[in-house]
Amino acid sequence: MIEHRRYQILKVALIGGILSCCTSLLHAQHLANPHEPVPTLYELLDSEWVYLMHEYPEWATDVGYHGQNGRWSDQSFEASMHRHDDMQEFLTKLRWGNRQQFLDEEGKLNFKIVTKWANDELNGWQFFDILLPISQLSGVQLDAASTLNKQPHSTIEDYLDILSRLRGLPKLVDQTIDLMERGIDRKVVQPKVIMRDVPAQVKALMPQVAMNSPLLESFKEMPKSISTIDQQRLIKQAEEIYAKELVPAFSQLESYIRSAYIPHCRETIGLRELPSGRDWYTWKVRHHTTTMMTPDQIYDLGVQEVDRIHKLMDSVRASSGFSGDLTAYLDFLRHDKQFFYTDSSSLVNGYKEIAAKANQGIPKLFGHLPLNTFEVKPIPLYAAPSAPTAYYEPGSSAAKRPGIYQVNTYDLASRPKWEMQPLSLHEAVPGHHLQISIADELEGLPELRKRVDNTAYVEGWALYSESLGSELGFYTTAADKMGQLSYEIWRAIRLVVDVGIHWKSWTRDQAIEFFTKNVGKASHDIEVEVDRYIADPGQAVAYKVGELKIKSLRSYAEKELGTLFDIRAFHDQLLSLGSLPLDLLDREMKVWVAKQKSK
Repeated sequence: MIEHRRYQILKVALIGGILSCCTSLLHAQHLANPHEPVPTLYELLDSEWVYLMHEYPEWATDVGYHGQNGRWSDQSFEASMHRHDDMQEFLTKLRWGNRQQFLDEEGKLNFKIVTKWANDELNGWQFFDILLPISQLSGVQLDAASTLNKQPHSTIEDYLDILSRLRGLPKLVDQTIDLMERGIDRKVVQPKVIMRDVPAQVKALMPQVAMNSPLLESFKEMPKSISTIDQQRLIKQAEEIYAKELVPAFSQLESYIRSAYIPHCRETIGLRELPSGRDWYTWKVRHHTTTMMTPDQIYDLGVQEVDRIHKLMDSVRASSGFSGDLTAYLDFLRHDKQFFYTDSSSLVNGYKEIAAKANQGIPKLFGHLPLNTFEVKPIPLYAAPSAPTAYYEPGSSAAKRPGIYQVNTYDLASRPKWEMQPLSLHEAVPGHHLQISIADELEGLPELRKRVDNTAYVEGWALYSESLGSELGFYTTAADKMGQLSYEIWRAIRLVVDVGIHWKSWTRDQAIEFFTKNVGKASHDIEVEVDRYIADPGQAVAYKVGELKIKSLRSYAEKELGTLFDIRAFHDQLLSLGSLPLDLLDREMKVWVAKQKSK
């Protein structure tokens, strides 16, 4: 999972709606001056990228685009409505100014990707995702500290940017509360169950000692290049902002969520219970899978995959010599002390050892590797209880910031050793870090094309990467092989559970029961996962859909090319395309296979 990705949610949910303030002006200028040249596709995309970097400063920080680190996005309802109008204008401009027959093959692909993406977002706008600005997984209480801690902090100017952002946080809090108020009025509110930990998340930002706040983390160890006098001055300013502005703002947010918002939240958990909920969920499924699959088709696929993987798991159980049935074996894996660390540092070191081994092995399967590196770090304690087992925060080659593989050390009894190998292959290498870093370093592609995230491609690749473990020397014991299959069936379970919750009116207990019956994950981890699906409908179903597409393309290439098939070349080609919708991925890879055959 790429952590939302904190602002990834913002980018994916709203990006299509913001594509085009600059192009609106260009369009108007051309209509007024018809002899002015029509901007090319690449000029259009480049101007949009500049606009986006100014419109979403947090995203600019993520990708290393300079000059925006002192600002936050305008997250008001009014700004979002303006972005909706921008998107409509962008699509007009895109179709008006670019004729596909005048583009080369790469241009046609860029045109299709951006048009498909913007159209999809326009179709989803009607459901007002923006009125759900906060959950246990995302919102100002998590996003603010994440952005502040990842932005540059090497010079006095960097710290002045951080101070500027600290001063801007009360406005973000006000905008968040306003969006929740509008959600209450429209009866678009979160389920109560996923909001239970959010007041505590907010409160964790406001310890009595200012320097203990996650918001001021970057002031704890300042670079020696900044003089002691300047350090003291900057720290004093940060502490004053914290006491006079941040504590009152976040105290108001914590009080509002606890006493005003949660009482208006719903007892139900499915998206179908909200206005136009069934249409909303159908769009979510298609948006994340980049297919036209219906929720019922997703559910049926999940049932089939659970049954198929179950048989493989039982085969591993039998070969292990375990005397009980599969249910007993899963219970053994879930509770036996040999499968658990007793201290957090050993768990983190275990992840580091797996990542190092994977790094050593990937040249066997990949010809092109990224320059950027990654680090393994524990998830911050204030976020850990509601966080997943691990996630990846992308780095930036432009900002010279490594990727971060964040691992959860909360409740060690729910962190078995046998899940660590597939999880590391998914989140780090050859999964998210490899794919996202290669995309970040691609040359010759418009920045906007490089940054489009199609969930089925991104998460499908990461799940496919787990299956490469055997080729990299992992999964040598029955427990580790069961761990790999447990993670694969976990993604198949998601197809059933996600649709069950949001389409078939399952209760939370039904979802937990189905999960527990079919995989050996610990109870706490299962509950956190189910709550994740409640909070982010449709996202979890993209993993399996994307993985199956990539596996089918590999099988196709192996069959068509025979002895000419080169796994390194196959992987390099697939990753060189950037994130694509699955239909375009299918087409591009089959064109590549045909070219390889012709050689």
